Amino acid sequence: MTGMLYARWQQTLSQHRDEVAVMDAVSGASWTFAALQRSLDSLPALAVGALHVASIADGVLAFVIQTLWAWRDGAVLCPMEREGGRVPDVRGMPTGIAHLKMTSGSTGEPRTVMFRGEQLAADADNIRSTMELDRACPNVAVISVAHSYGFSNLVLPLLLQGHPLVMVPDALPSSLRAACAVGHRVTLPAVPAMWRAWWQSGLIKEMPVALAISAGAPLPLDVERGVYEETGIKIHNFFGSSECGGIAYDRATTPRDDASLAGTAMDGVTLSIAEGGRLVVESAAAGQGYWPADDEALGGGKFFTSDLVEIQEGRVLMRGRVSDAINIAGRKLNPADVEAALLSCEGVKHCVVFGVASADPARCEDTIACVNAAEDLTPARLSAWLGERLQTWQLPRKYWLCSELVPNTRGKISRAEWREKWLSAQPVKV
Repeated sequence: MTGMLYARWQQTLSQHRDEVAVMDAVSGASWTFAALQRSLDSLPALAVGALHVASIADGVLAFVIQTLWAWRDGAVLCPMEREGGRVPDVRGMPTGIAHLKMTSGSTGEPRTVMFRGEQLAADADNIRSTMELDRACPNVAVISVAHSYGFSNLVLPLLLQGHPLVMVPDALPSSLRAACAVGHRVTLPAVPAMWRAWWQSGLIKEMPVALAISAGAPLPLDVERGVYEETGIKIHNFFGSSECGGIAYDRATTPRDDASLAGTAMDGVTLSIAEGGRLVVESAAAGQGYWPADDEALGGGKFFTSDLVEIQEGRVLMRGRVSDAINIAGRKLNPADVEAALLSCEGVKHCVVFGVASADPARCEDTIACVNAAEDLTPARLSAWLGERLQTWQLPRKYWLCSELVPNTRGKISRAEWREKWLSAQPVKV
């Protein structure tokens, strides 16, 4: 029982059969689209509607074959970062579901999102149209293909649109140099932490980047401006969600001057604002719903996000999240504003800001800033820096200098997770 995704793959195969589909930047090996099909043809049939878990443990090429395997046999593909993780029970799941995404859990507990083939294909088509992807500029796979961002920007363009893929073992400079030596200008979807590291190492000056994309977390202005001023490369901020795929994209050719600007609506996407400032996404790419527990936030081609925004002349300005606002004596503080100010300080590598209950009932919450920074950046210096950029009531009450604070494999820092770590590290009051 093959579905529309496999039918689209067959079209890709027909058009590009003998062209290179996947290249290994380190070994120099390559595989044509026909070679991918031959690998698939050797695999036995899967049960229709059965869960098929594909992890990245065996590499990108194996993951791509696993994806085609599920598509060919009508199985439900569930990409995972690693083997042995908790997988959903698909018994009783609606028919026609082709794909499950495990959300990052940045807003709470991880959830499972169901997708039909048409919804995945719509996301890929929106991305190609909006970003003007060029098949002559292969994608470099430095981000995880198991995550929503990597799957939609790397795997789907390869299989549904014939966009070649360059594999690298990691995001280290030596691997990037190998990827850029394949003889093509490249398309490079990455996350802010990678862009910062490459910029600070001077690597980007050497890279023939045709299109630079950053998603997974807000792109700091200093990185965007620094890269542009030194190399002429404009990093395009990309905002999306596991539930609906691409939402907004910064199409501009010069750096932003406002860190809150996510971009403008993707092609094929309509954005509006619900009561309270909550962003609503309408798109053919929006998921079918959550599993197993339904939620009115997702379904019918709409996704009610947890993001608070303003939309000014089509420009999406991020104003925090429904659950993130910190209550400071009745005034609502957007932690992203504090994080943006911290990241503008030289020496700050990563940070996350959150609220905890205050000992002063009238104050409601205290603001905690967890910062991974250079050794010479003391709390006093950070406070002085913020004092010149924020109002007094917006300043953190406490600073937690922590070298262990780094983005996860999805390029995100979970506010809820680090809040729990902070609370666990505090002495127990008796």
